[in-house]
Amino acid sequence: MDEQIRRVTVGEAYFVGGYVRDRLLGRPVLDIDVACPHPRDAAQALRREVGGGLFALSERHCAWRVMGDGRSVDFALLRGGIRSDLLLRDFTANAIALPLQGGSAIDPTGGIPDVEQGLLRAVREQVFKDDPLRLLRAARLEEELPLVLEPGTERLIRQHADLVTQAAGERILAELMRLSASGMRRLDELQLLAPLGGSLERLERGGTDLSGSLLLVSVFGPALRRLPISNELARFAGVLLTASPPADGTTRSIYRFRRTTEPYALEALAYLGEDRFVDAVRAARAAEPSQPLLRGDELSVPPGPEVGRLLERIAEEWAAGTISSREEALALVRKERRGRS
Repeated sequence: MDEQIRRVTVGEAYFVGGYVRDRLLGRPVLDIDVACPHPRDAAQALRREVGGGLFALSERHCAWRVMGDGRSVDFALLRGGIRSDLLLRDFTANAIALPLQGGSAIDPTGGIPDVEQGLLRAVREQVFKDDPLRLLRAARLEEELPLVLEPGTERLIRQHADLVTQAAGERILAELMRLSASGMRRLDELQLLAPLGGSLERLERGGTDLSGSLLLVSVFGPALRRLPISNELARFAGVLLTASPPADGTTRSIYRFRRTTEPYALEALAYLGEDRFVDAVRAARAAEPSQPLLRGDELSVPPGPEVGRLLERIAEEWAAGTISSREEALALVRKERRGRS
């Protein structure tokens, strides 16, 4: 795709950012970053050549993205010349440019030797004040790349750790979702976790290799609601945060636990550190019948909350093994009705 990008880009233009860094590191390159004087025109021209989707990343900052074939190309406005542009970036590894039309790399901050030495170094002392999200990005890049934070940059992060909450919530969440459990531990070492309301207590207690949404809930608990999480993640967090472990491994206890936690019962066990019940939950799922013993219209009970209560009693007793037929279910209903009359 490099040749197509060269054809559609007019004027002084450069490959920049992660594209150049990953090429130096010998990593697969899926996302391409281009700085040029007319990003919208270049993006529209590339889309005409390769198809795919065209999106405005930021009309204010003149940034556009073309998506296609599992790759993305971001065009951003080149402001004030390439050296000025690079000096405004976050880390030296991301502040290297390659001219689209060929020529030597432009590296005003020493990014190439830093990459060769495996170092992630801030371009200047102001980088975290300029954009506090870079505090989280530093930990994420250190985890994803064969680079480690240069000692002076690590000191700067700790010095400015209290700024981390000033980044936009959507951007904070996006960075956190890319971290593993070891990445969360690194945030804690860098003093970035506590300001966001996170804690390693449940990680250290659990022993399960957590990831994704389960990791977020385990580390941030109720504090996760401070971020603009999706409705689905909010439901998931709500189930886990209110879950109580099964009283024991009996079918009745497992049924009651599943009733309040499904479809997240296994995740709830991991969150609670109760892996001993995993096999019982899996067995209960496998044995769950596809149809109920009785439907609500077969109970001979007026519509209302009582119907739901009786169906729930039937389902629990069926799961516990005290009833196994339609006739026994009807007998249970009659007994329940007599007891409440």
